[in-house]
Amino acid sequence: MTAKRIHPTAIISPDAEIGSNVEIGAFAIVGEGCSIDDDCVISPRATLERNVALGPRCRVGIGSVLGGPPQDLKFAGEETTVVIGEGTVIREYATINRGTAHSFTTNVGRNCLLMSYVHIAHDCQIGNNVILSNVVQLAGHVTIEDKAIISGLSAVHQFARIGRQSFIGGCSRVSKDIPPFLKAVGNPVKLYGLNTIGLQRGGMDEATIRELKRAYRLLFRSDLNVTQAIEQAQTELEQLPEVKELLRFVEASERGVVI
Repeated sequence: MTAKRIHPTAIISPDAEIGSNVEIGAFAIVGEGCSIDDDCVISPRATLERNVALGPRCRVGIGSVLGGPPQDLKFAGEETTVVIGEGTVIREYATINRGTAHSFTTNVGRNCLLMSYVHIAHDCQIGNNVILSNVVQLAGHVTIEDKAIISGLSAVHQFARIGRQSFIGGCSRVSKDIPPFLKAVGNPVKLYGLNTIGLQRGGMDEATIRELKRAYRLLFRSDLNVTQAIEQAQTELEQLPEVKELLRFVEASERGVVI
């Protein structure tokens, strides 16, 4: 621990674990059961309330509160956690609540960007390289897969799933699952085809994008029901890993998928 990088007004629990080259700003609070790995920055007035584990090189913005108790009436004081992966940036006034007995943890993956006023409720599971824009609000038990992007002022219903490399436009109300690789926007939210630009920027080849477009048309823009569309896709489309992933996601959806 490098004492000169910890502001004298910061309040740090005696049992907190602080790595090397960590900066903790004025009036910040690091509570009981927290661990901060190497090269993290905790901005002024940020709070790690309880049982928060930060991976290396994380940044926590001014006024953010991590590790607060879940906003769930069933919570009975169980020892639960918040875990933040390496390199994730949390901007000003974000809130991330601990888990409940359902999963005991709220997870945010590596190299995510959570912009100002984001709220992540209890038991959410956020993948790697996810971007949540300003004022995105996640209810409890939401799952967001790797490289998904949710634009500002959007809200996601509890237990909803957001698929890999999907893109959700601003001011959307997401009440059902969003399959991977697709674009969605609106209140209520609707699908608007493949997230083609995002997939190209992510290095996906044109042949895979073409097959995903064919799968999209079968699943969401044909007269077939879901079972028929999946069966036809399995026989007519090249069974690329990404195509299989899209089909599995739709088939496994418990809340139903947006159309």
